[in-house]
Amino acid sequence: MNRTLYTLLFHLGLPLVALRLFLRSRKAPAYGQRIAERFAMKLPAMARGGIWVHAVSVGESIAAAPMIRALLLAYPQLPITITCMTPTGSERVRAMFANEPRIQHCYLPYDLPWAAGRFLDHIQPTLAVIMETELWPNHIHQCAKRGIPVALANARLSERSARGYSRFAGLTRPMLAEMSLIAAQTETEAQRFRQLGARPECVQVTGSIKFDLSIDEQLLPRARALREQWQAGQRPVWIAASTHEGEDEVILAAHRQLREHHADALLILVPRHPERFNSVFELCRQQFSTVRRSGGEPVNADSAVLLGDTMGELLFLYALADIAFVGGSLVPNGGHNLLEPAALALPVLSGPHLFNFLEIAAMLREAGALLEVDDSQGLATEVRRLIELPRDAQRMGTAGLAVMKANQGALQRLLGGLARLL
Repeated sequence: MNRTLYTLLFHLGLPLVALRLFLRSRKAPAYGQRIAERFAMKLPAMARGGIWVHAVSVGESIAAAPMIRALLLAYPQLPITITCMTPTGSERVRAMFANEPRIQHCYLPYDLPWAAGRFLDHIQPTLAVIMETELWPNHIHQCAKRGIPVALANARLSERSARGYSRFAGLTRPMLAEMSLIAAQTETEAQRFRQLGARPECVQVTGSIKFDLSIDEQLLPRARALREQWQAGQRPVWIAASTHEGEDEVILAAHRQLREHHADALLILVPRHPERFNSVFELCRQQFSTVRRSGGEPVNADSAVLLGDTMGELLFLYALADIAFVGGSLVPNGGHNLLEPAALALPVLSGPHLFNFLEIAAMLREAGALLEVDDSQGLATEVRRLIELPRDAQRMGTAGLAVMKANQGALQRLLGGLARLL
């Protein structure tokens, strides 16, 4: 497949795109809004000539935040346009940069030549920065036509994804060859990009900027104060974060088993997607006394589950817990960011499906900071063990924090690469 055929198929698939938007809007009404932006129509007024950063959704937006803040400091004369593809990502971008007048935001238009061209002519960036592996052939080609350098930041490429891209070499090779910088997380991933057609001189190993996560010094004191307010200073508290459909039932079953031995154990359950908040709340309420974080109701001695149904609070919710389970891993979703709980010196648990974070998972596992479980019984057993053996929990948390500190510096290496393009 080449880019011409890809573009034709994309146009033919637009009815399916519209149907998907409609179906998603039934659960999350925000998907039915701002549709014109997705075709580069009715774009908001924007300053031109700055840096364009694309972060597909919430996870990438959070990962991009330290880079964006560093770019704001380094280039005070430049506006920064942040695009994403999801309403939750959009909400997160607006929340993180609400007080920064140089940040402008809209959805990324679909990967159609005319939409991509219209978007680029609207903002006329001097540099495009794409987070992780969100590769769109027409957007990249339209940048190349206009002489706009394109950087892939914090780039990751699993073996599985590389096999998928290799099946469409006629599309992938020219696209990667048009990129000016691929800042890969590991040498293994860098080699995959080279084999797929990226120019060797444009591929640089910088590491993962997720290791450069900085924790607000007030976060842990705020969390301790809230636990005291709940009179939960001595209660065992564990968190299951970024969960997907199919995982919540397993986690609640594990919590039920855990409470047979620790009747005062509190679970903080945080679904990944806001459209699932209500259904997960109903699931929790059928089995346990459940409090919604968004309701402002305090946790009391009878509360067994706190549903984390707010946006932008995940790090704070991690800070409230003693043990962390990271979701998207009991189902074959590929996992989510394991480094956020590690940065808070928490022992980290996950399911076996971590193909999006293989290298980071391997580092944490080898350091003794990560344990993987397969089912509710395994999850309950490990959480119980860490509650009853606090020295083991502390040892895991200390090991995870050490891995974080040993691998920092990727952000500065990435900023150096971007500076050369600017």
